[in-house]
Amino acid sequence: MAAELPQGTLITVAPTGAELAKTDHPNLPTTLTELVATAKACAAARAGMIHVHLRDGQDRSCLDVGRLKEAVAAIRAETDLLVQLSTGGGVTDSFEKRMAVLDAEPDSCSLTCGTVNFGDDVFTNPWPFIAELYQRTQARGVVPEFELFDLGHVSTLHRLLDAYGPPATGRIHADLVMGVPGGMPGTVETVVAVVTALPADATFSATGIGRAALPVAFAALAAGGHLRVGLEDTVTFARGRPARDNAELVERAAALADLAGRPPIQGADARRFLGLRAG
Repeated sequence: MAAELPQGTLITVAPTGAELAKTDHPNLPTTLTELVATAKACAAARAGMIHVHLRDGQDRSCLDVGRLKEAVAAIRAETDLLVQLSTGGGVTDSFEKRMAVLDAEPDSCSLTCGTVNFGDDVFTNPWPFIAELYQRTQARGVVPEFELFDLGHVSTLHRLLDAYGPPATGRIHADLVMGVPGGMPGTVETVVAVVTALPADATFSATGIGRAALPVAFAALAAGGHLRVGLEDTVTFARGRPARDNAELVERAAALADLAGRPPIQGADARRFLGLRAG
């Protein structure tokens, strides 16, 4: 199966997140206008997918389906990026609101495979919620990206596949979220351990939080994986030097992918990578 996939690197940009504010970085896109401008810049920098969190007028996590539909349509109108919506939202968002994200008809959605301590908070994902969300993605043909914050989450991924079968597109794609305080560390050894435990036909991206960004990126590429970058995950470019914006982080990821001999994939190739029909 892997031999039929496009031979390149899928770069996902996560531009905003649910926890940061403009005070953390002035170029954090928190309005729809800013988000679309960011999407265009990141597509030009060779991102293939955008991981979207929205904010309301008070700069809080927003899972309003109407606003999500508007954002999906606006990004699609201006770019060829695949649109992935977060079903995590903020740590206080209800399970009902998180499931309703699928009503906005994204190409993909995040699907976190377990509860994890998240700094001082708890990101709650019990099995009944995980199982129901997964079955809804199957029914709607949305590609789930299985977010793994800890090694035990890989066991939940296997449990899901054993209980309910593969995703609707047949593609199993995970994202290793590494370096969150309370989750697995962003080290080469951990990347190897998680990748070894994944289903045999799975592909993966990796996300290094903060100072783990570059070690995780290098390890992921060396292991044949893909990359997620963006201000949601790190607001710095190097020690003592803030990132200019999301596009700069994508540009660096694209340069690393080029050096690895697996240039970024976009558009039709990115869709084929995730098993989606041509847009």
